[in-house]
Amino acid sequence: MGQYYRICLLLASALLLLAVVQAEKDQQHARSASRVSPALKYEQETESSYWREKAQSTLAAKLAALEALQTKQAKNVIMFLGDGMSVHTVTATRNLLGDSSEKVYFEQFPYTGLAKTYCVNRQVADSACTSTAYLGGVKGNYGTIGVNANVPRYDCKAAYVTEDQVDSIAKWAQDAGKDAGFVTTARVTHASPAGMYAHIADRNWENDAEVSEAQCDPEESIDIARQLVEWEVGKRLKVILGGGKQNFLDRSMRDEVGHPGYRQDGRNLIKDWLADKQAQNASASYVWSRKGLTQLDLDNTDYLLGLFANGHLPYDGDRARSPRNSHLADPSLTELTEAALRVLRRNEQGYFLFVEGARIDMAHHSNYARRSLEDTAEFARAVQRAREMTDESDTLIVVTSDHSHVMTINGYPLREQAITGLANKLADDELPYNILSYANGPGFDGTYNKAEGRKRITQQHTEHPLYVSPAMVPLNADTHGGDDVAVFASGPYAQYFSGNYEQSNIPALMARAAAIGPYANVQP
Repeated sequence: MGQYYRICLLLASALLLLAVVQAEKDQQHARSASRVSPALKYEQETESSYWREKAQSTLAAKLAALEALQTKQAKNVIMFLGDGMSVHTVTATRNLLGDSSEKVYFEQFPYTGLAKTYCVNRQVADSACTSTAYLGGVKGNYGTIGVNANVPRYDCKAAYVTEDQVDSIAKWAQDAGKDAGFVTTARVTHASPAGMYAHIADRNWENDAEVSEAQCDPEESIDIARQLVEWEVGKRLKVILGGGKQNFLDRSMRDEVGHPGYRQDGRNLIKDWLADKQAQNASASYVWSRKGLTQLDLDNTDYLLGLFANGHLPYDGDRARSPRNSHLADPSLTELTEAALRVLRRNEQGYFLFVEGARIDMAHHSNYARRSLEDTAEFARAVQRAREMTDESDTLIVVTSDHSHVMTINGYPLREQAITGLANKLADDELPYNILSYANGPGFDGTYNKAEGRKRITQQHTEHPLYVSPAMVPLNADTHGGDDVAVFASGPYAQYFSGNYEQSNIPALMARAAAIGPYANVQP
């Protein structure tokens, strides 16, 4: 009997111990639940079945894409270039749009790859050498456009050696009987779009005054604006939409709103462009405002030149915030993309369209994280509009970037926190810190006091649309990043764009899909 009671006592003790342990677990679970209760906003994510079903859905989509592999030749090719749109930028924009589990529109494209962005002589690239790579298929030197690496930057004459010039996919399309055009939120003579039509040793030679300042002869070293209006590829572009009127007008001239030009040769290149089209008996229109664009009969326009700003177009978020633009006087990237497509789709043989969201990059340079994400969101809307206006069976759309930036996503923010705000814990110096910050740039001045160290910031600071995000190293503009950039593809031969490859492979892949340029005689 004594042994029986001892066994019962041991069992009772064990049961009591289990009850105590379970009670402690329940209390820990309750405390843990109270800490993460805000995430119940995503209640379905607490169930394993949610993630398994999501994986099955993704797998089904990939299998469907494989079964529907398109080997039909692409009639049209549209390349979207988010200037400075790093992978971090896309991720942060996802959060800005509502939830990090959702997708920026082009992330749902069936094929994704990574492109290497370096220049021949630099580990970290600029928008000039990269434009030569992703539009011409050849890598060149930093700061040069449309030429190979035999051309050093600033050389007055080297860019005019024919064998060192690089033809772009725009020329390949034109030679195949297709039309070509471009849209940008930068100056139309800026580095990225210039890769379509220019051959030059310095990206800054956008007008003749810049050429003269570099101690070169502007009659020998032809500036980018003149190349656009006078040279073969530029003259044949059916659509040119962006900013940069200053590079088309002489200093003695004023544009429609009173801004002076930058040229010093007495020329009005806008009039020269119109005169050339009139000599061809072509239907050509020049517009300088959103209102003027909306009044055009785009379905009956052969050539379209739109210069909507003296310099760059405004940031997309500023279009609505600025009193001057309270009625959205400036066209959005989506509107410009739609206008371009309406003109180009008139060619039965197809077209090549280049669309650049340029201000993503410029906002990053100023450490304006929110502005950059806003422009990325508008860039995604433009991609969506293009996909809606085209047939996936005959139109290849490729979305990528020229280079990255040094913005990072920091800390361990809760899911419901605004990506442009503060992390949910203090740093070791007992001060709050930002979720988004930069390795370098003008944000340094708002980050540190020489005597006291890091400055205190509040959520109210970060909510201002023009808040300058913190930076670790003082520079007047942040630098580009050297990491690979993403490539997203939809349409004929989109499967070509998976994997990791040189940025200079991109135009070859697009040309093969459309059977133009080096692949003009290749059968599908």
